[in-house]
Amino acid sequence: MINILVKKFDELGTTELYDLLQLRSEIFVVEQNCAYQDLDGKDERALHVIGFKNEKIVAYTRVFRAGDYLAQASIGRVVVKAKEREHGYGIDIMKASIKAIEKHFCETSIALSAQTYLKRFYSTLGFYEKGAEYLEDGIPHVLMVRG
Repeated sequence: MINILVKKFDELGTTELYDLLQLRSEIFVVEQNCAYQDLDGKDERALHVIGFKNEKIVAYTRVFRAGDYLAQASIGRVVVKAKEREHGYGIDIMKASIKAIEKHFCETSIALSAQTYLKRFYSTLGFYEKGAEYLEDGIPHVLMVRG
């Protein structure tokens, strides 16, 4: 079981921000062997959905209102610490992210740029493919929407 908090950028503590950026780098840069610009200037506009286990960040997403990243409200930077994936925390953090968008932005239409190999995972949460596959930072992605 993880404890999930939703925070604005200016509510993040220094250590918390460092830890979530470290997790994003651990997964997106190191594990996926992909050099890309994670610090894209959009974190300040996002709500940060953070999953804690024993006071350590093990899951995370950032969510945006419509127009702040994609045309629709959106979820991005979905990560779960590698050694914690077997516990279903990906589903937990995604459900919390969907609820955060509904609560904070009053939106039900949500989009995300999914790595292609995760299409089935996102489809279990009600997302469906929209459009053709494309490369993002050298990794195959597809736009998926819900609602």
